[in-house]
Amino acid sequence: MQPKDADVIVVGAGLAGLVATAELVAAGQTVILVEQEGQQSLGGQAWWSFGGLFLVDSPEQRRFRVRDSVELAWQDWLGTAGFDREEDYWPRRWAEAYVHFAAGEKRAWLQQMGHRLFPVVGWAERGGYGANGPGNSVPRFHITWGTGPGITAPFEAKVRDGVERGLVRLAFRHRLDELVLTNGAVTGVRGSVLEPTTTPRGTASSRTVTGDFEFTASAVILTTGGIGGDHDAVRAAWPQRMGPAPKNMLSGVPEHVDGRGIGIAQTAGGRVINPDRMWHYVEGIRNWDPVWKNHGIRILPGPSSLWLDAAGNRLPVPLFPGFDTLGTLEHLRRSGHDYSWFILNKSIIRKEFALSGSEQNPDLTGKSVRDVLRRATAGVPAPVQAFLDHGEDFLTADSVEELVAGMNVLAKGSSAQGQVPELSVDAVRSELEARDREILNPFSKDSQVTAIRGARTYLGDRLIRTAAPHRILDPKAGPLIAVRLSVLTRKTLGGLETDLQSRVLGDDGAPVPGLFAAGEAAGFGGGGMHGYRSLEGTFLGGCLFSGRAAGRAAAGQGTAQT
Repeated sequence: MQPKDADVIVVGAGLAGLVATAELVAAGQTVILVEQEGQQSLGGQAWWSFGGLFLVDSPEQRRFRVRDSVELAWQDWLGTAGFDREEDYWPRRWAEAYVHFAAGEKRAWLQQMGHRLFPVVGWAERGGYGANGPGNSVPRFHITWGTGPGITAPFEAKVRDGVERGLVRLAFRHRLDELVLTNGAVTGVRGSVLEPTTTPRGTASSRTVTGDFEFTASAVILTTGGIGGDHDAVRAAWPQRMGPAPKNMLSGVPEHVDGRGIGIAQTAGGRVINPDRMWHYVEGIRNWDPVWKNHGIRILPGPSSLWLDAAGNRLPVPLFPGFDTLGTLEHLRRSGHDYSWFILNKSIIRKEFALSGSEQNPDLTGKSVRDVLRRATAGVPAPVQAFLDHGEDFLTADSVEELVAGMNVLAKGSSAQGQVPELSVDAVRSELEARDREILNPFSKDSQVTAIRGARTYLGDRLIRTAAPHRILDPKAGPLIAVRLSVLTRKTLGGLETDLQSRVLGDDGAPVPGLFAAGEAAGFGGGGMHGYRSLEGTFLGGCLFSGRAAGRAAAGQGTAQT
């Protein structure tokens, strides 16, 4: 028998790859971790994240008097996912297993490794439809203490311990080009060695090839991510049900997130399902201090901003900020324009604007209790203020006339948008005044005002996420603020079809021998465990769950020979 270079090869050093490698190390397996970027990129997209995790019936929820259950969470998942295809068999099984994981050992497993949570639970994707419709019925968004770096650190530590013990070889700047097949089984990887790089994390690195490589093993785990960095690939997969694909988008991930590994696995016999299911945000803003090309940041909004389309029409119920991401995306795509607007004031932005990303939350990322407490009591958070001061999508004004004039100039100033509608001062003022009249009573026929008051019945929202109801045009709450919003590419919800052991399946439904997939490359499990939509906090959790399953399953594939 031909000697192997390792028991298992893991391709991709993001969160799913780190988790799979950590599990293999725990099982005493030897691993080669192959990554096309430099060592500074260890942790992949998870490192950049806000660190939100979906948990069910957690101690954090119970402390805030939130009553959750597996039954309620599964009802919400099914209503959100909308599974309706024959190929949803494995995605649905993954989803059910994940909900039980989120309600069971997930929190204790992470805590055992030193992972900690911010005590206030957030409420993302609130839905606003019926009980069986999409959205979270209760707050479930648990923020990692330390954000993205805090969630990757425990697994990176285990991988580096594996390096010290001689179990793990880190092969940075090794780009996968091909899976090696022997008698129909995946037995290794081939690829190109790229020249060394010192470029900072997230920035484009050289693709100059200096050599090639081939590694052999009993199994290969692909954790190579999705397609969010390749806008042409996003447009090619864009489904008609969401309206026309945007001509102009921002990138929520670096350029190298291009789905290349998924295509390589497909060539080796793996089946890709649900490629038309994607998760892109509609609250994207241009990063005033970009790291990668076309770098966008997502606003994590509270519920109070008035949301207008490019023509100045208020978005319909229940498309309020933070309620239904893909429902809003579909509505806006049919408006004929690639941007929309938030209108708010300083009191709202101070309380309700958070920015996604570890670098945009230095207090949480740096684990500073003092600075986090200041967030709840001080003025506009410093990262948000930086966008107010420098961001090209932000406008401030003391009057509606001044604000709308600035919005029209900003819209016309982007030549890539083509013909843009002229906003009417009278129409915008009418929307604001009508909304403000509904604030004068503790009851209202305006569903958004009702939602704001409802949100504040949850203590977590009252403390840090939802401003007290007030008139947007109240001069004491000013100045007025407008924010231009764009589509922000992010996640691939479909991917390589896998069974519950993370084994990649072929067109005949049988596993491709020796090939596993996890993370976004596998649609976070099964080839699309989120279905059409996500409940948020489930992307990192999907990497954790599928990476763990892949590592544990691949550990049974054999022992390296010397």
